[in-house]
Amino acid sequence: MRGAIASMAMTGMRALTVSLGLVEQPPPEQLAGGESHGRRRALVEVAHWGVGAAAGAVYGALPKAWRKRSWTGPLYGLAIWTGFEATAPLLGLPHANGGRPIERLAIAADHALYGFVLDETRSAPQG
Repeated sequence: MRGAIASMAMTGMRALTVSLGLVEQPPPEQLAGGESHGRRRALVEVAHWGVGAAAGAVYGALPKAWRKRSWTGPLYGLAIWTGFEATAPLLGLPHANGGRPIERLAIAADHALYGFVLDETRSAPQG
């Protein structure tokens, strides 16, 4: 569940970075084959949240001693971003063809936010 919530936080940050012109096309839309609207857009977003939930489950399976460090979540998010950077050329995504440095930085930042939220929801009071 934490991974889905963290992905939702990414969605909010992406809405901001796209609106500011820092990101032209977010990775989920690139993976879906282009800009989407209406129900297709909703499906792309729900799929992204599902991927985030799965990645959150992987994070939850990491050793507890490693996860208790405050930097682990953001580092995990950046590791996911690095995986995207490495696979984008193999998938022929537009991002692989010389994306602007500011766009790459914005996408790295939203992945770091994903990891931060993923980690911080773990430490939220239970009760």
